[in-house]
Amino acid sequence: MAMRMLDAGGVPVMTDGLRQADASNPNGYYEFERVKALDKGGETAWLAGARGKAVKIISFLLTYLPESYDYQVIFMRRDLDEIIASQNQMIEARGEARGAEDDRLKALYVDHLAQVERFLSKRACFSTLMLDYSTVLGAPAAEAARISAFLGGHIDAARMAAVADQSLYRNRRSPPL
Repeated sequence: MAMRMLDAGGVPVMTDGLRQADASNPNGYYEFERVKALDKGGETAWLAGARGKAVKIISFLLTYLPESYDYQVIFMRRDLDEIIASQNQMIEARGEARGAEDDRLKALYVDHLAQVERFLSKRACFSTLMLDYSTVLGAPAAEAARISAFLGGHIDAARMAAVADQSLYRNRRSPPL
C-alpha cells in the first residue's frame, strides 16, 4: 500500500514488474528483484539510480544497505497477528506447509523489529518515519500529509490518500470483546 501511495503522489518508484498482482495483492507488489540480493553481497551500483525514487525493501534487508548513501525510510508497522494471518493464507493458497508455530514466529518478529529499529536509530544515514498500517487506512489524509512532510512537502498528499483501500484490509485483527 505504501508504494502505491507514493506512486500516486508523484514519487517515481523502482520496480521491475516481475512479480505480478495476484489474489493476495491485487494491486501488485512494486518490487525490484535486485533488492533481494542485498544480504548475499550482491552489487549495489543500482542504488545510485535509486536517488529520489521509492524502493520497497523489507525490514531484514535494510541492515545491508551501504552507509555511503542517505536514506529516507518509511517504515510501515502492522499488527503482527495480522501479518502472520496474511502469510498463512498466502502459504496455504500456494499449497505449501506452514513453518514455525504462530506464537514462536511472533516472538521472532518482535525481536527482529526491535533490532531493526535500533539499527535505524543509530545510523546517521537513515531518517525514518514510522507509520501504522491501520492508522494509514483509518486516517489516510492525515497520514499522507505526514509522508509528504517527511519527504519534503512536494508530494500530492490528496492523491496518496485516495489509494488507501480499506477493502484490502482483509486480515484485520478483531478488537477484544
